[in-house]
Order: sequence, then structure tokens, then C-alpha cells
Amino acid sequence: MNPIHINLISKKLNLPERKVASTVKLLEEGATIPFIARYRKEMTGSLDEVNIGDIKTQLDKLVEIEKRKESILKSIEEQGKLTDELRKKIEDTFDSTILEDIYLPYKRKRKTRATTAKEKGLEPLAETIFSQNNQSPTQLANQYLTDDVTSIDDALQGARDIIAEWINEDAEARQRVRYAFEKGARVTTKVARGKEEEGAKYKDYFGYDEPLSRCPSHRLLAIRRGEDEGFLRVSIAPDSEEALYHLDKLFLKGSNDAAKQVEEAITDCYKRLLQPSIETEFRNMSKELADKDAIEVFTNNLRQLLLSPPLGQKRVLAIDPGFRTGCKVVCLDESGEFLKYSTIYPHPPQSNEFEAVSEVQNLVKKYKIDAIAIGNGTAGRESLAMFQGVDYGQPVEVFMVNESGASIYSASEIAREEFPDQDITVRGAVSIGRRLMDPLAELVKIDAKSIGVGQYQHDVNQSKLKESLDRTVESCVNSVGINLNTASQHLLTYVSGLGPTLSKNIIDYRSENGMFKSRSELKKVKRMGDKAFEQAAGFLRIRDAKNPLDNTAVHPESYKVVKKMAKDLKCTVDVLIKDKEVREQINLKEYVTDSIGLPTLTDILKELEKPGLDPRGSAKAVEFSQKIKTIDDVQPGMILTGVINNITNFGAFVDIGIKQGGLIHISEMANRFIKNPSEVVTLNQEVKVKVLEVDLGRGRIQLSMKQA
Repeated sequence: MNPIHINLISKKLNLPERKVASTVKLLEEGATIPFIARYRKEMTGSLDEVNIGDIKTQLDKLVEIEKRKESILKSIEEQGKLTDELRKKIEDTFDSTILEDIYLPYKRKRKTRATTAKEKGLEPLAETIFSQNNQSPTQLANQYLTDDVTSIDDALQGARDIIAEWINEDAEARQRVRYAFEKGARVTTKVARGKEEEGAKYKDYFGYDEPLSRCPSHRLLAIRRGEDEGFLRVSIAPDSEEALYHLDKLFLKGSNDAAKQVEEAITDCYKRLLQPSIETEFRNMSKELADKDAIEVFTNNLRQLLLSPPLGQKRVLAIDPGFRTGCKVVCLDESGEFLKYSTIYPHPPQSNEFEAVSEVQNLVKKYKIDAIAIGNGTAGRESLAMFQGVDYGQPVEVFMVNESGASIYSASEIAREEFPDQDITVRGAVSIGRRLMDPLAELVKIDAKSIGVGQYQHDVNQSKLKESLDRTVESCVNSVGINLNTASQHLLTYVSGLGPTLSKNIIDYRSENGMFKSRSELKKVKRMGDKAFEQAAGFLRIRDAKNPLDNTAVHPESYKVVKKMAKDLKCTVDVLIKDKEVREQINLKEYVTDSIGLPTLTDILKELEKPGLDPRGSAKAVEFSQKIKTIDDVQPGMILTGVINNITNFGAFVDIGIKQGGLIHISEMANRFIKNPSEVVTLNQEVKVKVLEVDLGRGRIQLSMKQA
């Protein structure tokens, strides 16, 4: 653990050094973020997952900078140019931009105009001119004429090229140009020549101009996409006069002829070297910030989707709807196991509605179905309307289920392993049904980018997106807790401390030995060491275990203190869990020790109140308006029921029961200023909306919550 790193992270995140140091120590020992947040509160001062994740991110950055320093020092040392002063300067730098500025003069270069001029022997001329004394540059240049330098103009040009490169490599000059960019950089765009019609979707950006500091992330990503596709020409730069003013102040010493040569070199340096270089920096930096915003939107949406209320262990009939090819129907038992497959053709061109309804009624009766899940794709609305009004002879709820990514799952290796004897259509229907039963357990099998709850997810840094999404999935899985005896191998991989190998070993053990009867039995799993057990055990649940604590979030390391509480109250742990009056007699302060403090004891008591309770609640069906079947039925002024199915920085998209979704712009969400739509809405939230505008040509519907 590097004390300098601890200090830097502490200042950057505005967190106490003690908390940062403890967290870094745990991370370096191999603890996961969910484990630290849940079970090491005394050590971290109750830092949450976000804080711990931020510490890890900053730590990783500093480790990368240290590696880069080693590489730079080695390179300069090989050149024989590493002084003690330069070494200290590099070692004391923890800003990657400043580090690269220091290294720039020593970086091995391809052939440049300056290196060519130096080869012609013009460096002494450049030094004299750059000093800006009163010697005539023309007379000086005359002394450098050779076979390679055939004129005074050639000599002066070469000298200016060398001066331009010196200025470009000057750390202070680069900082001053950065300052000009920070204060005044603007994003300007224009349409690429001849691309007006082809790039019409970027029409809003054919002549766009806005300060970079005010350009929102979604707009910047849209502009960059337009540029990448060849429809837009984009520039990010401040007023050149402002930048040149800062450089002139730094390098010009007077107003003689030599100073005029230097001024010319400054202008050339800015336009040819500095401006493109710093523009690239600011493009990358602004893209990084835009990516961060977009990834944050995506991860927030993903978290809400993964934590959607499940229907639970009930029998489900799932329908993957379609017109020409029919609707694929599967029946699933309480554990999501496949029971029956059928195809019905209630919609055009066959329109066998009577036979389709009869088939579903028979399946509901035969397999004792509790709920029907209908995918929201093609023919989804029509299927929902048809099967909502059917008498099944027993209570059956009908749900519309978002099927985004179901086709990705059905063609995946995971689906082939689960259903080797079924085709893609069956797997897709099974996925729809299981999503209703347990969204978390099913959605973790799908590449998160395919779930369709983000903005510009394909344009952002893919490795950072994956890291953030994986961390979000891991967080959700561990916050809910996983049933060790029913969890799939894929779901288990996201449990703290496990991963692919141990997850497979758990499944293999379960197949050979039957259901786990206790958490301690996990230690018999191949390659399950003490560290992995420590990290994973608290997040795994065993229903109907002999020890009731095995079905709670109480960690096995804390079982002793719970048993002591029960013993002190002269009762069993079972009674302690079931009897609220008994629990109210516990004085937590009596159980504080060096290794367990009030934060953990408080968590234990909360867990004893609700052992095995799913924190997500339970799924509820939404009833859409029966008045509208298509976008043609939607009229301004209507008040409709909808469900939030995507949230972006500029608003939220709403499912109102037809093929086309509507958009609530951020300005139409509340009668107050809101910075982010997530302040007001959550994914899958049922909302009342007023229709403001319907654009039939573009298939767009503008909605309002505040006017509803």
C-alpha cells in the first residue's frame, strides 16, 4: 500500500485517509466491493459500494500511472539523458497529462520538419533567433547557406520549424493553450459536402455551434457518431487569437526582427502542432466525460431493471408473439423448468383465434398456470388484448414482458447448454416467462448492451462500459442474495468471490450430491478455499436449512454472536427470528467487540426481522387503455397509463400499450427544475401521462407527466 496513493485518493474523493487506507488494504487482499460494503463496515467507516468502487477506480489509475512512469524513466535513461532532477520530477508527478508533457521532449520522434532542419545544421541559428537579441536574422541566416540550405528563406524557415517544435514541447506553453481551451473551446459542426440527403438524421447539427463546457453528453455523442459515419465535420477549439495571446506573452521578448521570426514560429506552432494536439486531448477528455454520463445512465437503468419485482415461484405460460409464424407458447413450472411447447395462430393471416384461445385455456388448466407472460414485440399488443379478456376458470394474471435481448439469449451458448434439444423459438419464449418469474436471474444471461435500456451504449468506451455493467450486475446479484440450490451456473458467477470455475464446481457438486443442506457444506466444493468461502457465503441462501441463519444475509463469521444473543435470552435462534418481542430485548452495545461493531450488529438485527425476504417486492400487471390499438388512435389531450421503459439524460421513454413508445422530455416531468430524470421516475414505474403531440410521419409521440 502506497501512502502517497492513499493521500491522493483521499483528496480526490474527499474521503478520510483512514477509510481509504482500510478499503485499499481490503481490495489488495482480494476482497470484493459487495463484501467490503456489506461485511466490513467497521473497517471502512460504513462506506457504500459507490465510494468503494470510486476508490478502486482511482487506485487502478494510479497503478497505471506508476507503470507509465517506469516506462518513461527507462526510455530516458536509455538515451543517457536522465538526471536526478528529472527523475524526481517524474516520480513526483501523478497527473498523466503533465507526465506526458515532461516526457514529450524525450519521446522518440518520426522525422519532422524540425529534425530535418537540425540535420541541416540550423539549430544554432534557431537558438540565436529565439534569444531575440538585436542581431539581424537575415544576416545570421546568410552564414548557414550550404548545398542543403540554398537560400536565406530556407534557413529562416528551418530555424522557425525548430523553434515551433521547442514551443510545442514546452510544458508551460501546453498548459497555457489548455487554459484557453478550458475557458473558450467551442464545438462547431457542418455537414460534409454532398452528404445533406444521406445524413438527414443529423440535420440538427449541419450548422451547430456551442461552448464545449455546455454541450450535454448525449449531444456530444450524437455529433461524434455523425462524424464517425462521415456526415459531419467537427471542430473543438477556442478563438485562435486568445490562444496566441497567451503564447506571445510567454515567448516574445521585444519587437525587433528576431521577435517577428519567433512570432511567426509561434503562429505556425499553434496552428500546425499545438492546436491539433490539445484539440485531440480535449476531444478525448470530453468523450471520456460523455461516456461517463452515458455509462452512468445505462448502469442506473440496468440496476433498476435487474431489481424489478419478480413474480416469484409460480407456474407461468409464456407467449413469444408473432403474426405469420404464429405465437410460440411454453409452460414452465415453479422453478422455471420447461414443461410443454405449442404454437398458436390467433392473428392474421391465419386468424385462428378460437383455436388459439382454447389451446391456452387447456394449457392453463392442465399445468395449473398462475400467470401468463406475453412478449412486447411484434403482435404483443394484440396478444395481450386477446388473452386479458379470457375466462380461464381460475385466477390468472396476464403480464406484458419486455423481450429486448431474448433473441440474443436464445442463440447463445448458455441457451444451448440449458436447452440442447429445443430450437431458438422455444428458448426465446422460455426466456420471456422466466423474466417475469425472476428478472435478475434471467437477464444476467444476456449481454447487458442488448437489453435496450441506455443511450449511445455502442458509442462509448466498450471496456469501461463492460466493467461498469459487470460491477452493476454483481452489485444487484449480491444485494438480493442467491438461492444456492436453484441458481444457474451463470448467475452464480456474479456472486462475490466465485467466478466461472467455482460456479461450475458448485453445479457439479449439486448434481452429484443433491441440494446443499448448509452453507458450511460449500467448503466441500472443489477449489473452494477459505477466502472464496468468506467472500461468497453471506450472499448465498439455503431455504429450509437446519440452521435458519443459512437463509439470511447474516455472515457465517457472525453466527456465534447471534447464538450468544439467543443464549442470553434463554431461547433458540428460531425463536429469536420469529418473535419480535424477544428481539426487542437485545441491547446491541453488549455485543460490541474488537472485530464486530454496531454497524454490523445493526445489520444482523435487521436481517433477523426479515429472513429470506426478497427486497424487490412482487410483480404487478399494468392495464393499458383499451381505446388505443395503434398510433392512429392516439390524440393530443388524451390521458393515458404508461410504463417507463427507458431513461436517458434528456427524458424518459414510455410504453403506452402500442408499438410506438412516447417520450416525456425532462422539462415535462415535474413542476420544478430537475437535473436528471431519475430524480422523478424509475424503470418499470407506472405513470399517468398526457399526450402533447403526435407525429405520424416519424412515429413520435410527445408526452407530459406534469400536465397529466
